[in-house]
Amino acid sequence: MDRSIDSLKTAIFARNAGEPEFHQAVTEVLDTLGPVLDRHPEYFELAVIHRLSEPERQIIFRVPWVDDNGHVQINRGYRVEFSSALGPYKGGLRFHPSVNLGIIKFLGFEQIFKNALTGMPIGGGKGGADFDPRGRSDREIMAFCQSFMTELYRHIGEHTDVPAGDIGVGGREIGYMFGQYKRLTNRFEAGVLTGKGMTWGGSLVRPEATGYGTVLFAQEMLRATGDDLDGKRVAVSGSGNVAIFAMEKAIALGATVVSASDSSGAVYDPNGIDVEALKQLKLVERKRVGEYVDRVGGASEALASAAALWHVPVDIALPCATQNELDGDAAAALIANGVRVVAEGANMPCTKEAADRFRSEPGVLFGPGKAANAGGVATSALEMQQNAQRDSWSFEHTEARLAEIMRDIHTRCSETAEEYGKPGDYVLGANIAGFSRVVDAMLAQGVV
Repeated sequence: MDRSIDSLKTAIFARNAGEPEFHQAVTEVLDTLGPVLDRHPEYFELAVIHRLSEPERQIIFRVPWVDDNGHVQINRGYRVEFSSALGPYKGGLRFHPSVNLGIIKFLGFEQIFKNALTGMPIGGGKGGADFDPRGRSDREIMAFCQSFMTELYRHIGEHTDVPAGDIGVGGREIGYMFGQYKRLTNRFEAGVLTGKGMTWGGSLVRPEATGYGTVLFAQEMLRATGDDLDGKRVAVSGSGNVAIFAMEKAIALGATVVSASDSSGAVYDPNGIDVEALKQLKLVERKRVGEYVDRVGGASEALASAAALWHVPVDIALPCATQNELDGDAAAALIANGVRVVAEGANMPCTKEAADRFRSEPGVLFGPGKAANAGGVATSALEMQQNAQRDSWSFEHTEARLAEIMRDIHTRCSETAEEYGKPGDYVLGANIAGFSRVVDAMLAQGVV
């Protein structure tokens, strides 16, 4: 079976050359599927994995727009509609200069299994552009978003493909894109985008959901060992919505969060990060994280690099910034300093070497992003449900639904790992549980 999986990977990599992040995501899934493929050798004959690794549709388009100096700028937009076996394509839009087809495909491939794990009727997709919103005026961002949606609108819809936000795409960007979609289609189709403002179809808890969900998943992992978050020291990377609301929920559950970061560096506060000050700095003023030290003072200090925060002794690590931010050396430092739980708040933030170290280390629990950060897309699906019902739920009701979904994801991963002889292996459990649900739907629908 190992040789068959290796030959599958070779064929997929050759077909998708020059896309290392996509190769990494495929490897992470395929390397855990041996047990289920042993039970179902017919999956090879039915080319299930080949079909799953080939997007149903890949859309690449030009995005022309005019900056504040009157100069025409050109960016490249993407939407990869990977799998609709379980429902309409669902996944965020990322605006960042690093965006290319390989990164969008890795994110979309991960999204298939993440969305399946939620138990919600949503397929997998992802999109974005190589546009950098940093330093751009509101008018420039609006111009870009309107041009981006002028092409994208023909490919999406509440029953077809439902984008949301990701890195570089928050409520402001979603608002500009929704306005342009409405203008182009002459329809107030609230369910076409999620992450909307509360006054026009958004859902309470959606901004908090990914961060809250990551911490709730970490809490469930601890509870499975008879422990909880109370009194634990937590390292968090990032300082956007995911990171800040992960901090907020961890503190609410009794933990002390000691770090934050962005692309400019990191800060360490042994007495605990002041989350309200960080919110003001990052989410309102959009400043660099290093200014936290000047603003808060006390024992806080700037670290030499963003990676340095993983060398601080903590019980729990929550990488919430971007892909491959936590490497093998950082994993070794965390393990040496006694880390007990690592839960991925971002998409694939641990390199393969780091993930392998965590998974092989006795006493360390590792929650992969497709399980630990599924709270965001789960709450997006709840937003779609409210839109379909023309309804709006309370914060308490929506948060309770999120907590229930995260408990169910943990149970699904844990029980699947146990069933396949790897108790405590959340990577194997998440991959097989998500894979099985998608494949059952694919096979029922024929060769499509």
